Amino acid sequence: MFSEFDHINEIATEGFRDKMATVDERGKRKWVYAQKPKGKFYNIKTFLSIFYFTVFFGLPFISIDGRPLFLFNVPKAHFIIFGKIFWPQDFFIFGLTMVTFVFFIILFTAAFGRLFCGWACPQTNFMELMFRKVEYLILGDAAAQRKLKNDPWNTNKIIKVCFKHFVFFMMAFVISNFFLAYIIGVKELEKIITEPISQHVGGLTAIVIFSYVFYAVYAYFREQVCIVICPYGRLQSVLMDKNSMIVAYDYKRGEPRGHVKKGEDETKLGDCIDCFQCVRVCPTGIDIRNGVQMECVGCTACIDACNGIMDKIGRPRGLVRYASENSIANGESLHYTRRMKFYTALCAVVLSLLSMLLITRKDIDATVMRAPGMLFQEKGTDSVQNLYNVKVINKTTREIPMTVKLEDNDGSIMLIGKPYVKVENEGQGWGEFFITLAKKNIHKRSTIIKLGIYNGNQKISVVTTKFLAPVSE
Repeated sequence: MFSEFDHINEIATEGFRDKMATVDERGKRKWVYAQKPKGKFYNIKTFLSIFYFTVFFGLPFISIDGRPLFLFNVPKAHFIIFGKIFWPQDFFIFGLTMVTFVFFIILFTAAFGRLFCGWACPQTNFMELMFRKVEYLILGDAAAQRKLKNDPWNTNKIIKVCFKHFVFFMMAFVISNFFLAYIIGVKELEKIITEPISQHVGGLTAIVIFSYVFYAVYAYFREQVCIVICPYGRLQSVLMDKNSMIVAYDYKRGEPRGHVKKGEDETKLGDCIDCFQCVRVCPTGIDIRNGVQMECVGCTACIDACNGIMDKIGRPRGLVRYASENSIANGESLHYTRRMKFYTALCAVVLSLLSMLLITRKDIDATVMRAPGMLFQEKGTDSVQNLYNVKVINKTTREIPMTVKLEDNDGSIMLIGKPYVKVENEGQGWGEFFITLAKKNIHKRSTIIKLGIYNGNQKISVVTTKFLAPVSE
């Protein structure tokens, strides 16, 4: 019988890990003509892709209180997540969010391998479930595409190839517009589209650049983005172990491979008939029977292809399936290991801290500082003045007429030049004011005072600052 040692030895002698499936011996790229998959997993992914694309193309049009649901305006450091605005002062929250995200990736990958790549990654969804389907529709299945590639440049070939690239670029153009909507907002995008070009040269340039980038990715780079550019695939060898769930070939059941000829003993061969259907449907051109590989994105096309063959030859499904290395080698189920428990605990701690920061985060931040270069001024013989600057960041969608009041000291406040500080919605406001305290209430050189920041009679924030005054010996 075929042993685990024989399987490992066979893989080692093949040397498949020493080269990429999409590059030949001369270093030239081998174009992958992936056969159109069909089966249960592909149907589920098609259904889910409709949901993904609806979300992607629909979110820019959703707003809360006049704000987009999501906005990531990097040039202006203006971020909106679930309708709440984040300023540069809130970037530590983004940092903590990224740390949390990294922890979740580690935990998720340790348990479920590249499940994200196969089911939720935008690159996989757009390539396999949008652009690849359009390519099948225009050029035909893998065999037709390969034949067209080898055909001379006649009218039929020119029309099909040019039409495909035209459609690809128009799809990339639409995607780039929606991608830009997540950066500048759909209202600004509408201005770029409807107003004169001279007023939006920068925006139009960005759309053109994004369009060519997306077109290049889906028309030419394709699987190379996952294999060469994306760091996640290279990290998986560190993040995964033998208990991680992967798309795996059951070599104990499948080996030795081969077709059973008439009159031969069926028990001498495994269930794999060496039909190469799992290789033909793979979008990265690998042979899943070689074991865990960096190029595998977990798309499940090989599972559907193998299940279809098993149905035809009357053998059980699952020769290629979701499993762990240990489950195939030893029949073990997926373990919740100590490492995964540790990652889960870390995620829980960081997520709790992040939730607390988001819950306690204020929509209005005020900063009060003493005017530089001034200590104090004596006003008459019985009182002392200090000059302060106030800066208010308004993260709400309403305008605030801001005033300042003393909270725990007897004294007076006078704003300079205006009765209140006008703070625009989603904007900032500045002002200067004097605080005057009676000398009889001052008992030391530096006194901590509390100031209330008010919107009319509504207290919106409390800040503390120092009041300096001369103290007689």
